[in-house]
Amino acid sequence: MANTDKIVSPMMTITDKEFALIRTLVYDRFGINLTEEKRSLLVGRLQKLLKTTGFANFNSYYSHLCSDRTGKALDELINRVSTNYSYFYREEAHFNFFKNTALPELVKNQAGRNSRNLRIWTAGCSTGEEPYMLAMLMLEHLGLDYDNWSAGILATDISDRVLGIAREGVYPDDRTSKVPAALKKKYFTPHSNSQVEVSKRVKKELTLRRLNLMNTQFPFKKPFHMIFCRNVMIYFDKPTRDALVERFHKCLEPGGYFFIGHSETLGREQTLYKYIMPACYQRI
Repeated sequence: MANTDKIVSPMMTITDKEFALIRTLVYDRFGINLTEEKRSLLVGRLQKLLKTTGFANFNSYYSHLCSDRTGKALDELINRVSTNYSYFYREEAHFNFFKNTALPELVKNQAGRNSRNLRIWTAGCSTGEEPYMLAMLMLEHLGLDYDNWSAGILATDISDRVLGIAREGVYPDDRTSKVPAALKKKYFTPHSNSQVEVSKRVKKELTLRRLNLMNTQFPFKKPFHMIFCRNVMIYFDKPTRDALVERFHKCLEPGGYFFIGHSETLGREQTLYKYIMPACYQRI
């Protein structure tokens, strides 16, 4: 428990040693690389927390992070350190490719194998806009036949806070501005205060779970047909990215699609995936 009898300066600073300790902890637990350029951002996001919990400095806060057995302190840290911004139909070229090419191809291939399983994982799902959008497109493509398929989506994130928002499925209306009008009318309902809510039909297609992508092994029995991990690896250094991409490869069906953010790349030297289009690859 924090020492609430200590006085916290209104303008806290972080020493080189304190920054190095927290930076190493965040890297080891979550894979996020806090460069020197992120130093002021870290202080800004944690200062209010330190004030309200009564820590005199970042050193005492770090000690608390290391000694807390409940895991709540680390949860709060990652909630504040990670950036979670998303909206529906973000990087729409991916959704168009999913709708027009990847999904029809997958459905056809599965039907040819007398299989009705469609396994899709959104890793680092943030507040849920991406997996909900994919679920809507799947519902549209399969139509009345949807319920004859095992076609839900696994959506995971490290942050309990964003997973809570995803479970609620309520968003500011402006986050749906890129959603085609017909889909918005069909799968959203007005909520309150310029907010909209994802329909129950769509909500039930998501399985939301907390998962740390730094786990050396993922707890999946069967591989996925597609994995979306977009705008997540920008926070990782190259060794962390390379190791994660290899773990994704092990979780992906041969020929399965792997989507990353448009500001990310796998690099030309990798041999696990074939380039399909910007930020879209296919397992070799």
